[in-house]
Order: sequence, then C-alpha cells, then structure tokens
Amino acid sequence: MSNLRQLLNEGKYEELWQRCCGFLDLSLEDFMAIQRRLLLEQLELLKTSELGKIIMRGAMPRTVEEFRQQVPLTSYIDYAPYLLKRKRGILPEKPLQWLHTSGRSGEFTSKWIPITNRQYETLGAILLSTLILASCKKRGDIRIEQNDKYLYALAPAPYFSGLIGDRIDDEGIFVSLPPTDMVGKMEFTERIQYGFELALSEGVDIFGGISSVLVSIGERFSQGSGTIDIKPLLRKPRALNRMVRGWVKSKLAHRPMLPRDIWNLKCVVASGTDTTVFKDKIKEMWGQYPLDAYACTEAGMVATQTWDYQGMTFFPDYVFFEFIPEAESFKSKQDPSYQPATLLLDEVKAGENYEIVITNFHGGALMRYRVGDMIKITSLRNEQLNIDIPQMTFYSRVDDLIDIAGFTRLTERIIWQAIENSGINYVDWTARKELQEKPVLRLYLETGDNGSVDTSQIATSIHNQLKILDSDYANLEAFTGMTPLEVMLVPKTAFQKYMQKQQAAGADLAHLKIPHINPSDKMVDFLMHGPRRVPTTTKTKTRQRETVTP
Repeated sequence: MSNLRQLLNEGKYEELWQRCCGFLDLSLEDFMAIQRRLLLEQLELLKTSELGKIIMRGAMPRTVEEFRQQVPLTSYIDYAPYLLKRKRGILPEKPLQWLHTSGRSGEFTSKWIPITNRQYETLGAILLSTLILASCKKRGDIRIEQNDKYLYALAPAPYFSGLIGDRIDDEGIFVSLPPTDMVGKMEFTERIQYGFELALSEGVDIFGGISSVLVSIGERFSQGSGTIDIKPLLRKPRALNRMVRGWVKSKLAHRPMLPRDIWNLKCVVASGTDTTVFKDKIKEMWGQYPLDAYACTEAGMVATQTWDYQGMTFFPDYVFFEFIPEAESFKSKQDPSYQPATLLLDEVKAGENYEIVITNFHGGALMRYRVGDMIKITSLRNEQLNIDIPQMTFYSRVDDLIDIAGFTRLTERIIWQAIENSGINYVDWTARKELQEKPVLRLYLETGDNGSVDTSQIATSIHNQLKILDSDYANLEAFTGMTPLEVMLVPKTAFQKYMQKQQAAGADLAHLKIPHINPSDKMVDFLMHGPRRVPTTTKTKTRQRETVTP
C-alpha cells in the first residue's frame, strides 16, 4: 500500500494535504531554496555522467550561478544523437522507461525522453494534488475517496499522458475505466466507448484528458443521446437507471441530454493549450469547470490551478525553472548564435511573457532545456488564496510550430508542402492558430487566380494533404472530429505591398517579409485591410497631413 493511499484510508487528511498540496503554503524564499537544493543534487549526477559532460561541455559548476553562467541553453537537437538511440549508459541515472512525444517535421518525427524511477515516484504526490485541488472547495478539503472511478481519456504509454494514467493507477486509490492493463490494447475511440459503457453501469467520479477531447466526447454524447439503443441496457439495471434519470433531467431542461445529466462528477482535470477556450463548454457538458494543469513530456508537471480556477502555481520539486524575457527570446530567434539572459522565479515581473527553460531533477537528462513555450506571469502572488508564488498561464508557442489542440505541432515546411501538393495556384501565404469556440488553423492565402475562388474547396484540398503528411494532424480529426483549417483570401498584391512598406521604413532584410508562421495581429491587419490612414494635425493650423501607419 502506498503511503499516500494509507494516509487517505486512515483519514489523516491534514498530513495528506501537506504531502500533496503543501507547496501552496511555501514562501517564495522557501520555494527557491527547494529549487536550489535539488539542482545542486542534480549537478553531482550530471558532472559524472557522459551526457552531462557532453552537454555541459566539460564545465564543472559548483553553484546555481556557475551552472547558469557556464552551461549553454539547449534544445532537443543537442540530445537527439543520444536520446533518439535511447542510449542508457550515458545518462545521469538509469531510466525506468522512455517517453515519446512528437518531434519536428523534417528533423525528427518523434522525441524520446528518459524518465527515472525517482522522477516517477515524485510524480505521484504531484498528480494526486491536481485531483485534490480539482475537487476541493478550500484549503485542507479532501473530497477524493478510495475506489473513486476515473474515466481514462488519455493517450497510452509511451506518451506522457499514459505515464500519468499508470502513475495514478499505481497509487492504488482510484479505479480506472477501462482498466489500465487494457488501455494499450485498444484504439482511442474503442477505449472511450468501452469506458463509457463501464461508467454507465458503475458510475464515474473523475474525468481527465485533453480539453479538446473532453469537448468532443461531450458533443458526441449530446448529438447521439436521441438515438441511443436501450435494448442492451435492459440487461444492466444500473446503466438503464442512469440513462432514464438523465433523460428525465434533459427533458425537464428542454435540451439534449448531457454527460452531467448522467453523472455527478467530483472533478474534471484538463490539459492542453486550449483549456481556457473550452472551460465554459466543459462546465456546461460535464457540470464542473476543468482544473487546468500545464505539463509537457520534457518537463513533466509544471504548474496547476487551484480551487479558484485562476492562475497556475508552479510545482517546486520536479524541475528547475529559468525564464527568458520575451524580448530576449525574440532576439535569440532572430540570431540563433545569441545566448539570451534568463531570470529565476523570484526575479520575474507580473504581466510579462517569458520563454520557459527547465532542468530535470531526480536524475533526468535535460539541462537548461528550452521547452518552446511562452508563459505569462499573471501576478506575483495569489492574493485571494494567500499563495506567495508567482502565478502563470500558458501564452503561446515561441518557435515556428503551430500547436493545435495538443494533438499536432505543424511546421512551416509541412504546411508549405501541403499547399504545394494541393496544386493550388498561390502567390504567398501565412498561417497561425486563432482561438474561437475551438482552435482554428487559419491560413491567409493570396492566390494567383483572377477569377472567383472557392475557399472551401481550397481548404478541403490542403486539409487532406495535411492528413497525408502529418499523422498527428490526421488523428486530430479521427479522435475529435475537428477539421481546424480555415482559409482566408487576402487581396491581390497584399504581401508585395507589405514588403514595399518595410523597405520604405528602412527595415533590415530579416524583417521585409511577413513570416509564414505566427504573424502578428498588425501583420494580418495589414494583409486584410492595407495601411490605416490616420489624420494627424501638424503645427500649421491651416493645413493637415495624413500619416500612414500599418
């Protein structure tokens, strides 16, 4: 029996809260002390490992300051020759298993990340904290119980989400629907369908998954509620009883049946870059706001919301945090040889955006690793809940990748190839993710045709090519039913006019053209509407001139 399970079963709720959620009561000074202590322990492992010597280029830092001064910032390219081959002998600590995540089209199709036994063990209390915080109403409030049922809507191992499911299962507190030993043998849709069948008979208390998947499941449930065949349910009295009660609730409310009519969940935990977009829909469908947690394969669990569902609080004991100010991050993107300055958590400012940099604790492999995400520090502390740790929210990707619903990361090359393969006559293009009711991959396209153009046909052609070129993009439609691509036609010569404007303004060569990936709002506005003509009064009272601004 795990220690956490024992505390729960013995009713030692105060001790359980401290073990899992006590980080919320840390002062910022105490938080940083934990960070520094664990980093110094990690440095001793790195200095004696072959991978550590390679990545640190022979440096032997003795302090946190020396580590930040002597060790360069890294990306997966630095580790690819060793981790893609899953070389165990060069690692700081023997891996328990290897995790898989999507890579970059054209460089490597996937990334492999080792996780140690100590990382796995540390993850237990962190994951349990998210479930406690998602279900509680105040400090010290423990509402989870032994044998609560957990509906499994996560990708299986070797994805990080699968590791989450395995780690929760290992605590022996929750009952997985379907059982985790069956998950890897079933396709995603088959697993969800079987999980719902079990949930109808046995009930469900906790639901977790990628936010876009939660919405998709809820929509399918609602759309199919009027055509459910009850004959198989006649042999399952408990399932039939739930369906009848749900049907009555929906009829009284004069709407289609929703999952919240069937189950009274204790909590919903969601992940993915679009949780804030979907939170109201998830509440409407499932009866609970989703607790947003920020995690990724390389860094593990980074931060979580609390019971006020506002900003996220960082976990102190899984990775070491550094932060690159947005201006520094942009400068390094323009000049790859530039090493940007970093800040620690006790140096960040409220309202500012930062690229996040992590170093694994507990024998992990990654050092000063640029995850590729930009976060916003929303405040330096949570005043309402008296949490003395800076609060964050996910802001955007910082590289030339477009993340759609946590399923796929599209590069410039893959989108360009899809446009080329579609056979469309085009002049130029730019694309970015935009948030509406659902995340949209919006492609701004200037065609070379002079007549009328069918944008829906263009979108269908490019969408089909993206599915061929990128399996994760294809899975997005297969798993969620989403077809995120939308095409917007820009006026003729719009791209050329932008370049002429930049030339006239004396911009350097790197800034003449609109980038193909993630253009700014001003760039898109210029493409769609041209220069804004704003009347400006000069010093001469009898005369006015117009200043042209983008």
